[in-house]
Amino acid sequence: MIKRQDLEKIETQSLASYAMKSGESKGRQHKEKEHSYRTRFQRDRDRIIHTSAFRRLEYKTQVFVYHEGDYYRTRLTHSLEVAQIARSICKSLQLNEDLAEAVALSHDLGHPPFGHTGQNVLNRLMKGHGGFEHNKQSLRIVKLLEKRYPEFDGLNLTWEVMEGISKHSQDEDNPVTSDKAVRFPSLEAQVADFSDGIAYNAHDLDDGITSNLLDLEQLRKVALWKENEKKFDEQYTGLDFKLKKYQVVRSIINDLISDFRQATLKNLEQYKIGTVDDVRRAPVRMATFGKEVAEKNKELKNFLHKNMYSHRKVLRMEFKAELTLEGIFNAYTKMPGLLPDWVQKNEGSLELRICDYVSGMTDRYAINEHKNLYSADDEN
Repeated sequence: MIKRQDLEKIETQSLASYAMKSGESKGRQHKEKEHSYRTRFQRDRDRIIHTSAFRRLEYKTQVFVYHEGDYYRTRLTHSLEVAQIARSICKSLQLNEDLAEAVALSHDLGHPPFGHTGQNVLNRLMKGHGGFEHNKQSLRIVKLLEKRYPEFDGLNLTWEVMEGISKHSQDEDNPVTSDKAVRFPSLEAQVADFSDGIAYNAHDLDDGITSNLLDLEQLRKVALWKENEKKFDEQYTGLDFKLKKYQVVRSIINDLISDFRQATLKNLEQYKIGTVDDVRRAPVRMATFGKEVAEKNKELKNFLHKNMYSHRKVLRMEFKAELTLEGIFNAYTKMPGLLPDWVQKNEGSLELRICDYVSGMTDRYAINEHKNLYSADDEN
């Protein structure tokens, strides 16, 4: 039977010198007995998956609100896709897959309902009270808000996973503030961050085509799409577009990952990176695209912002989302007794307690709560 110590030994033998080994973790805020057959990062991943916040991602918007169709991505499916890409990259670069997966699965725990609109609305409503940013909220969830253990609040995750969730922002919530020489998080955390961007662009492209929000003639002028569609047009005659779409998106993901691997390895070699500390103290971020692919990826991202995220149908839902969240927040502020008892008993200012509660809502919960607060009809 394999033991944790055996897994740690395998990591030491098989991972790159600059990979983060679980046995060399800086530990947890609250000391715990180590598990007999799971590494520290495997344990963190499992704790994240079992949280209420992770389950609620199923009904939180990526771009389309949950009731617009079962096909479209949600924050949950997005998180799973990010984790899959991160694991693939880490395996090929001899990095710690479990650490990257834990960061990837937890990176959106703090996202409010209605996607980036929800974040913008809450940030405005929390002006003067610390603002709102979903990475900080993810940290707040895993450090404080999840109540699952009698010995401590939160999940008591390892320092390295917390570092990855924070995206290394320089503020009081960042677990790495004492050492000013440290500029970047682990390479695994950097991989998870890039995997987020790769998954985001690719699957929003897929959903945008399926929803008919994107004009195919305009899309065919975008380099990444044009180059990859051309490959399949040359390989197959009369390929059904629905099938070809999947292949083109898949091919774009593969191109981005392949270039990312090559450019990152080039950086590691150029800057003579040999240890995890070298990664953190490097003069530039090690994880990167090559210049040409970075420009193509930027072009795709700009295309999506202009033609999809600014589409009338998306903006109409964003308008409704803003009215919904602002209405809920204002009602609770005006009459705190409307809040559930457990929210009223939480620590912190009224605004912070409201923000924690509202940001944790799913799209459908927020829609129903707004209806219950403002509709004259009897509640069910």
